[in-house]
Amino acid sequence: MTVTRSRRQLLTAAPSLGGLLLVSPKTAFGSQANSAIEIGVVGCGGRGAYVGGLFMEFTGARIAALADPFASQMDSISGKLKLNSPRQYAGLNGYRELIESRLDAVVITSPPYFHPEQTEAALAAGKHVYLAKPMAVDVQGCRRIVAAGTKATGKLSLWIDWQTRMSTNFREAAARIHAGDIGDPVVVLSGFHARGLPRQDQPGMTEAQARLRNWVFDKTLSGDILVEQNIHCLDVVNWFLRARPEKAFGTGGRKARTNVGDCWDHYVLTYWYPGGIKLDFTAMQFLRGGNRIFTQLCGSKGTAYANYGGSLSILGEKPWQGVEKDETMRFTAENVKLFVEAVKSGKTVDNSAVSAESTFTAILGRMAAEREAILTWDEMLKINETFDAKVRL
Repeated sequence: MTVTRSRRQLLTAAPSLGGLLLVSPKTAFGSQANSAIEIGVVGCGGRGAYVGGLFMEFTGARIAALADPFASQMDSISGKLKLNSPRQYAGLNGYRELIESRLDAVVITSPPYFHPEQTEAALAAGKHVYLAKPMAVDVQGCRRIVAAGTKATGKLSLWIDWQTRMSTNFREAAARIHAGDIGDPVVVLSGFHARGLPRQDQPGMTEAQARLRNWVFDKTLSGDILVEQNIHCLDVVNWFLRARPEKAFGTGGRKARTNVGDCWDHYVLTYWYPGGIKLDFTAMQFLRGGNRIFTQLCGSKGTAYANYGGSLSILGEKPWQGVEKDETMRFTAENVKLFVEAVKSGKTVDNSAVSAESTFTAILGRMAAEREAILTWDEMLKINETFDAKVRL
């Protein structure tokens, strides 16, 4: 895999062409490289149960500890995964006790607002970190995680989960695009058109408890739909173009879903990439029909079609039949296996720089749309937007 540029370059807004940082091993995990690792899961909702199950199924890892603001969530994941009496730490600060306990790695699947402080704490305590996307909800949060990873370089792995980048079919499409099979990229059409999500609050909850359970509808806790969900498409565009946008313009609003939270339910955006390449991006999270997650990269000699969970192909002078259906979601397991192998071998992995760049791309679109004005990448970084959720239980 390609070695990425330095984090210092990222934080000073230089363009990235890389994806993964591999660091030569210092010390192997434990006394035996084949030993099962012990992990703790911070955030025990649906994503925590799904990823935790993959760790158990594909790597033999043992889930030794759980942390979540709600004890019921920890009981639920314990039942789903048939865990053997894991240590449980309830409350907003329960993750601190989990991190200080005996563990090899921490899997963070909490609401994205909490990712920076939890990642910093885990790495500072000497724990490897497997982190759900998005890495943060604001510019300052991305910077904090990249900086924490810098301190841990060569000692600990920091891996953010992107399914598409591990998909063999998406990787084949990227390789063909980079080899020139579609010629010079001209324009990109992409979108994440999704159904509305169900509320998670329950009768009898306090306002603060309901807000946490409905975090996906809360802009400060989730980053809004662009950052929390639509980032998958924006990451693919950056990857295929091997670049990040120079500026963005957009609009959007909150029209169809107004009964919960404060996230917008739709965006319409234009991004400008180097070389005059334009991205037309649309996002929705209220549809009554099925999801459509797509990227169409139109070049001077051909067009590449890449659909999350769907077909991939190239039409043009160098056609590629591709596949009718890519099981994109299942490639989370490949991320899990890569991470555990890194922990065991001591050959650390770190994709925080490229992950920050994709997160910045989503944040740029959100900020431009809120202003309904053109916003440049450098202006976004200078503003250094920082959220304060004021979460209390």
